[in-house]
Amino acid sequence: MKQTLLHEEHIRLGARMVDFAGWHMPVQYEGVIEEHLDVRKNVGLFDVSHMGEIFVRGPKALETLQWLTSNDVSKLEPGEAQYSLLLNPQGGVVDDIIVYCIEKNKNYLVCVNASNAEKDFAWMKENSKGATIENESSLWSQVAIQGPHAIELVASCIGPEVKTIKYFQFRPINRNGKTWYVAHTGYTGEDGFEVFLPNDRVVEFWRDLLEKGADLGVKPIGLGARDTLRTEMKYTLYGNEITAETSALEAGLGWVIKFKKGDFIGKGPLESQKEKLTRKLVGFKMVDKGIPRHDYPLISFDNIEIGKVTSGTMSPSLREPIGIAYIHKDWAEVGKEFFVQIRGRLAKACVVKTPFVSTKI
Repeated sequence: MKQTLLHEEHIRLGARMVDFAGWHMPVQYEGVIEEHLDVRKNVGLFDVSHMGEIFVRGPKALETLQWLTSNDVSKLEPGEAQYSLLLNPQGGVVDDIIVYCIEKNKNYLVCVNASNAEKDFAWMKENSKGATIENESSLWSQVAIQGPHAIELVASCIGPEVKTIKYFQFRPINRNGKTWYVAHTGYTGEDGFEVFLPNDRVVEFWRDLLEKGADLGVKPIGLGARDTLRTEMKYTLYGNEITAETSALEAGLGWVIKFKKGDFIGKGPLESQKEKLTRKLVGFKMVDKGIPRHDYPLISFDNIEIGKVTSGTMSPSLREPIGIAYIHKDWAEVGKEFFVQIRGRLAKACVVKTPFVSTKI
């Protein structure tokens, strides 16, 4: 398995390590619930160095990204970031990504999911309009700092200038002649930053965050809490809510699909799907006892299968079972009830408004 440069730090901190997309990563340190609640109340550190960093450069960079992605990259000014999708010709999702504009029209960073980095790079190269596309994932480490005290902690380690970076903006900073990118983004629903930095500086930075964050309640956070945090926000996860076979529209991601920007991969099929969608991605809570899990069937009261669970957990914040599911559009309205088939038993559930928890972002 691959290892991030923080691997020995995780071992030293007592992390339980697991195989995640071919990487040996921490799933938890002291426990998922404790780590989850610390991010909601204080501040948590995530090693996300397994994520991929692909740079798109040159005079054809913007044209290439407009063709490759669903959102309108032309709207980005230097220092701005944008959530977007790579789509296949059928309108399915190759990956969900964040595009960072370093130099307008000429230089962009695309952050991709760890499990998809090589696939995404090949896809982008294959469908390029003449841009220079380079996979620099092996050169970069990435640390996410999330929680109500994230800004205070990052400012103490990097400098007060980070407080001027607005949400979904980023700033390049110079440290000893090398460029770091400090981005005001996140995957938890809490305020936070993701810092891209050279490999040789990440251990020092990680230790500095832990030391200076001690009075702020900082904790290292594993993959387990990362998943429960995003589930409480009903944020999609590649491989669960979005796949090459799922429509970006039925996943509720129409807000990052800009049909008016011009042609892009998957545009035609998505336009034809607008009035034909038969299912919708919803959030639900359990009424009866039981925890919903990935791929559990949803059953109507007249014993018809009407959907499947994509993600489910016992919410640490709410202390009750919650889930995300694709369900037939006739059952997608808030308040609709149905059964979740849990190990052969039917347990009642109800569609609810999402996100499941309120945050400041």
